[in-house]
Amino acid sequence: NIDVTGDMLLVHGIGRTSSVEQIGDIVVAAQEGVPIRVRDLAQVTIGHVIRRGAVTANGQGEVVLGLGFMRMGENSYGVTRRMAEKFKEIKGKMPSDLVLEPVYDRTVLVDRVIETVRSNLFDGALLVVAILFIFLGDLRAGLIAASAIPLAMLFAFSGMLEAGIAGTLLSLGAIDFGIVVDSSVVVLENIIQRLAHRGALPRAERLEVIRQAAIEVRTPTVFGQIIIMIVYLPILTLQGVEGKMFRPMAVTVIFVLIGSLILSLTFIPVLSSLLLPKRLEEKDVLLVRVAKWLYAPLLRLVLHYRLAVMGLAAMGLAVTLAIALNMGSEFVPRLSEGDIVLGILRPPGTSLDEAVRINTQMERALLAAFPDEISHIWSRAGGPAVATDAGTVEDTDMFISLTPPHDWRRARSQEELVEKMLAVVDDIPGQTIWFTQPIEQRINEMISGARSDIALKLFGDNFDVLLRKSRELADVLNSVEGCADLNVDQIAGQPVLQIRIKQDQIARYGVPAETVLNLVEAVSGKPLGEIMEHRLRFPLVLRLPDDLRNDPHAIASLTVAAASGERIPLDRLADVRVVEGPRQVWREWGKRRITVKCNVRGRDIGSFVAEAQKKISDQVELPSGAYWLEWGGQFENLERAQRRLTIVVPLALFLIVVLLFSTYRNGVDTAFVFAGVPFACVGGITALWVRDMPLSISAAVGFITLSGVSVLNSMVVVSRLRGLLEEGADPAEAIEQAATNSLRTVMMTAVVASVGFIPMASSTGFGAEVQRPLATVVIGGVISSTLMTLFILPVLYHLAATLRPDGRGAAEQAEFLMPAGVS
Repeated sequence: NIDVTGDMLLVHGIGRTSSVEQIGDIVVAAQEGVPIRVRDLAQVTIGHVIRRGAVTANGQGEVVLGLGFMRMGENSYGVTRRMAEKFKEIKGKMPSDLVLEPVYDRTVLVDRVIETVRSNLFDGALLVVAILFIFLGDLRAGLIAASAIPLAMLFAFSGMLEAGIAGTLLSLGAIDFGIVVDSSVVVLENIIQRLAHRGALPRAERLEVIRQAAIEVRTPTVFGQIIIMIVYLPILTLQGVEGKMFRPMAVTVIFVLIGSLILSLTFIPVLSSLLLPKRLEEKDVLLVRVAKWLYAPLLRLVLHYRLAVMGLAAMGLAVTLAIALNMGSEFVPRLSEGDIVLGILRPPGTSLDEAVRINTQMERALLAAFPDEISHIWSRAGGPAVATDAGTVEDTDMFISLTPPHDWRRARSQEELVEKMLAVVDDIPGQTIWFTQPIEQRINEMISGARSDIALKLFGDNFDVLLRKSRELADVLNSVEGCADLNVDQIAGQPVLQIRIKQDQIARYGVPAETVLNLVEAVSGKPLGEIMEHRLRFPLVLRLPDDLRNDPHAIASLTVAAASGERIPLDRLADVRVVEGPRQVWREWGKRRITVKCNVRGRDIGSFVAEAQKKISDQVELPSGAYWLEWGGQFENLERAQRRLTIVVPLALFLIVVLLFSTYRNGVDTAFVFAGVPFACVGGITALWVRDMPLSISAAVGFITLSGVSVLNSMVVVSRLRGLLEEGADPAEAIEQAATNSLRTVMMTAVVASVGFIPMASSTGFGAEVQRPLATVVIGGVISSTLMTLFILPVLYHLAATLRPDGRGAAEQAEFLMPAGVS
């Protein structure tokens, strides 16, 4: 700054150019007083950076694509809705001849899935209410039990709101209204039985009977629900993708069960005292009478052939174990998203113009072949200028938005449609094709860096060894049944114009190496500075003309000025040749890696990987030391979840045993009630086998649910048996009477628990694939668990009483079956 008559002036020098004309007028030298300007040496134009990506749509050529990104922790549905509103606002301000339309909106899938969940829950609720009416035989009693459903759901929704859990396919998909009303049914059924037995009573005595009836079944009610909550604790320990998917579901179910338990102990007795008739007849509905008529002789027959029954039960457990060991496995069933992504990988060196041409050709072919199935189609080759989505020019993602399935004419399922699309585009030579889905692709890519179900990573140091062994691995995978869309990372094969300086020649002519390298850099563009236009900055670069840049021979003939002023051709100072170099260098954990990727169709991932691992072990020999394999993709999630559940599930089952023992203080009761867990698994595994479903995390959640449900009914029978023994009944008669008297309660709780899952097991809507294994396991498991409670459990108690040492009478047998401290 300078001082001028007391004022301070800032000194600001300006030499910045801001237009093409100003850049052309820049003087770079002067000869005999004549200035030499930039426009005398070069053409000054407004150009663009080298394009590394392009988007085409609907077979009509290139378009402009915009993507929206969501911040972490946001709700995708809400963000997408707000973006749609903002898009409409922007669209109204655009020129009339500019066409803007959304090509992918994930809220469409969310709405479809939530509609499936809503439909399944509503249908399940109606079935549960109908079953309650049928078994209770009284409209008021049915309404009292059914009232627990909306109130328990309100309790759960309040908890979800406080915990920040959104209503999703999985958070709401495991709710079974049959399990919700189980505890209420047990309390209500016992209240009705006691009131009917006592007849008309004064109000005070009536309230006391209701109170005592609720207290009488408090133990099986409370502990049954607590045990179901405990078996959901392992799900809360899941990590990674499986934790994100299934933890909200476990928390939601626990909220529902807490609400159901509170209602069964408070609201149901109060409502019973207000709504039940003053006089109740002690009679069963026709369905229950028929069931008892059939059950009584069957029970006596089973008790007569106790050893044969136990032998058959043991055989059933053994057969089921054999089936389970030979079943396939997968992480979660593939969710049909209603849209398809066709992945394309072309040879290294494919130009962007060629990629655009072939993409447009493929779009037209698919639209012509599937006019009723495809809504619109667009392709993205390479990556954008802002590297938000990495990709090379050789990579293309073709997004195919489908119409609703009921409009399809050429396929009945998405799997069949994929096969027919593959037949249309597979004959285009020189490219590898695979099919996936938008969200599925992203999840696979985030997990393992590969956009496929299976990612087999080979780590090592030497490029040639990695390439050779990856081909061997690809051949082995291709020989495994179910392998589809096989491809290998293209780490080599990139054409490279290599300009290697001859050190002796540049020394001979006195040309600095930097001068030669500056010329080489000018082929793509040598940065010189920045140009400001208003508030925007643009790079100023020096680049050779296109007619020179696109011809290797022309580049080799370019001249470089020597110190003497002589012009030396570039090929005299350097070796200029086209060679094959690495296309990409992938590194992980400090090692180079190459990935062999494939999708699995027609079989489960677990058995596919098991067979592939065995074949690779037998047929592929890796160099010792610095080379190793890792399996990624969906299989990686499955392995991690299995490891976690293998540790946590036994701990939860042990906690159930501890709770049962603290309830009964009797090893016999504890062991017999807990025996319902393996017998419940028999039905679950058999149901999966019959429906040809592999074991998955969804099915595992069903088995976890069964562990709690199977214990509840057994506790009801044991509570009745203990009550009869305390009254001094003969053990054999008490066992038969307890089982018969508990028949209605056991049947009702079992039927409502299984019926509530029937809509999920039979649904074909969007998202039903994930719910179907869970529902199948619960329905099958409830059936086998009920058979165990009604037949195997009485046999176990009968054997426990009759296999005592000789000379023990009925009193001693009863004492043996009684818990400690009871006389």
